[in-house]
Amino acid sequence: MKTLNDADFKDKRVLVRVDFNVPMNDRKEITDTTRITETLPTIRKILNDGGNPILMSHLGRPKGEINPKYSLASVAQCLSRLLNTEVLFWEDYLQPGAVQKSKELKPGQVALLENLRFYNEEEGADKAFAKTLAGLGDAYVNDAFGTAHRAHASTAIIAEFFPQNKYFGFLLDKEVKALDYVLQSAKAPFTAIIGGAKVSSKMKVIKNLINRVDNLIIGGGMAYTFIKAMGGTVGNSLCEEDWVDATADLVKEMTLKGVRLYLPLDSICGNAFAADCNVQYIDSNFIPDGWMGMDIGPKTIKSYAEVIQKSQTILWNGPMGVFEMKAFEKGTGSVGMAIAAATSCGAFSMIGGGDSVAAVNQFGLENYVSYISTGGGAMLEYLEGIELPGIKMLL
Repeated sequence: MKTLNDADFKDKRVLVRVDFNVPMNDRKEITDTTRITETLPTIRKILNDGGNPILMSHLGRPKGEINPKYSLASVAQCLSRLLNTEVLFWEDYLQPGAVQKSKELKPGQVALLENLRFYNEEEGADKAFAKTLAGLGDAYVNDAFGTAHRAHASTAIIAEFFPQNKYFGFLLDKEVKALDYVLQSAKAPFTAIIGGAKVSSKMKVIKNLINRVDNLIIGGGMAYTFIKAMGGTVGNSLCEEDWVDATADLVKEMTLKGVRLYLPLDSICGNAFAADCNVQYIDSNFIPDGWMGMDIGPKTIKSYAEVIQKSQTILWNGPMGVFEMKAFEKGTGSVGMAIAAATSCGAFSMIGGGDSVAAVNQFGLENYVSYISTGGGAMLEYLEGIELPGIKMLL
């Protein structure tokens, strides 16, 4: 495993796969620069060595068509401000002369290629496309954990053209080490907090984690599939009927392995999926027809906080409720606060998944947890025990 500390990039053109798939508003203004700022150490290392970073990324799903809506031009401007230097924006990187253009970069210059997904060859893992990209650089660095689970041209195939000069970027290295710590070296008690809408999307993660954790806390819409699997009534709450039996089997497996399962004791329920619906607190096992669980209630918050406070390792993926609505944000916010408090007492806490990261930022807790992952799908697949193509090709 070669990292940037193993290299000197003086006078080298360094192709860097980054994940600049950042959220933007209707005015093409970036609303969260986290994924950009997290790559700055890698970019600065290359610049300080005397090399030229040539950055590659995708943005959104343009489906192989050139679409201004998904242009990275705004990202180039943002990166220029963060680096306090001009970032060249290249739209013609597949044209004849692009290689020569890359060789004419002056010391200290940075370039960003236009959206790779404007070309179907990127997601199609086209070898000729990867070879063309490879011609722009003398070395390859992958610093895009968020796309490491995709076997695309710029994340996996391109590494074949740099057998001796391929490296983990600082961000990718940090992500892998944090996940490996959680999966292999976690201090007990180890508590995993899994939330979100559907148990089907988290089943493989949970199956892998129950071989490692002491406590499993469940929240969000998926909790009601668990509750129904254990004989409860969930009214109009989100429930995956096709997964009730598989969930019941999963609960039995947890019990046999000695994992303590924590489900919502009470729920804040609404009579409609709306911010202004009628609300009442209901025992999570006896939710009547016409009502749906939208957040965990006060008894559950207290129960979950007590478990979290006693934990030495905490993994959080997925919110506890519909935290985007003011009436149903307290459960997610309270769990975040409990994690922050445990971290201040010495626990290691790792947060991942788009909604969980958004929640941490919404409640101002980003500086009070140990590690926030930049990868949603990649983190989940890593936790499932899947070997990620973007990492495998660097080894």
